[in-house]
Amino acid sequence: MGFEWLKPGVVLGSILYAFIGVAVLWLSFVIIDKITPYSLWEEICEKKNMALAIVVGAMFIAIGQIVAAAIHG
Repeated sequence: MGFEWLKPGVVLGSILYAFIGVAVLWLSFVIIDKITPYSLWEEICEKKNMALAIVVGAMFIAIGQIVAAAIHG
């Protein structure tokens, strides 16, 4: 096994894909927050709605898997 993965192009590509993935994940949360009748962030943080936090966490996992599969190919 060589050190091909340490080349600057590979490392920068990985960092770029990581930022793209985080941006897509954040954007999807913002869109879903806008289409729901209440504020997800306020409901989770201020009202301590554990059930909604679990649903949003599951949504993050699912979108993260979709983004990872799209990037990986």
